Amino acid sequence: MANILIADDEKEIVRLLRMYIEANDHIVFEANDGQEALQILDRENIDLAIVDIMMPKKNGYEIIKEIRKGRYIPILVISAKVELSDRVFGIDLGADDYITKPFEPLEVAAKVRAHLRRAGVQTVVVEEKNVIEVGNLLLNCDECVITRDGVAQELTKAEYKVLELFMKQPKRVFTKEQIYEYAWGDDYVVDDNTIRVIISRLRDKVGNDTIKTIRGLGYRLEIHE
Repeated sequence: MANILIADDEKEIVRLLRMYIEANDHIVFEANDGQEALQILDRENIDLAIVDIMMPKKNGYEIIKEIRKGRYIPILVISAKVELSDRVFGIDLGADDYITKPFEPLEVAAKVRAHLRRAGVQTVVVEEKNVIEVGNLLLNCDECVITRDGVAQELTKAEYKVLELFMKQPKRVFTKEQIYEYAWGDDYVVDDNTIRVIISRLRDKVGNDTIKTIRGLGYRLEIHE
């Protein structure tokens, strides 16, 4: 178990990374600006820092400089600045790794484990049983939260159950009867309007083209990378 700082002013990115890193049994501390990040570093025993460059109050370069003044911990930079000069500058300043946005969160989690191993911090890899990932969708089954392209939204109980059904078997067509029985745990007695409302709400959250109506049959989940 390690203490991980994630500093980024994009809250959805912080939330997405937190989901993957906590799955490895680490403790995550969040900061949405550079000043807050430095306060956490002063207050907590942080084992690794994930730092964005473009943040208010103090940028990522300033945070790297402050960390390197007094101690060594692995620093991973995550930034939309993709020029070679930006990457070289970040590494020369003291960062151990430089990851450009958009990124694959599984890769970031793997890099976190690798840098912690090199730093001698014991890590535990936990099987991610409570996360379902299909294409650009990530369903957190513990929190009833769907993340699409890095943007997270909460789901109602009915929305969650219907989306869980679709994501467990993408591209399969489900009838209204099957959807109702899975989501409500009862025989099919609901009118068509109830399911149409749930499907409409889900389309607002995962994209209109993600849940396709199969005329005369039901609905299926389309996969988008």
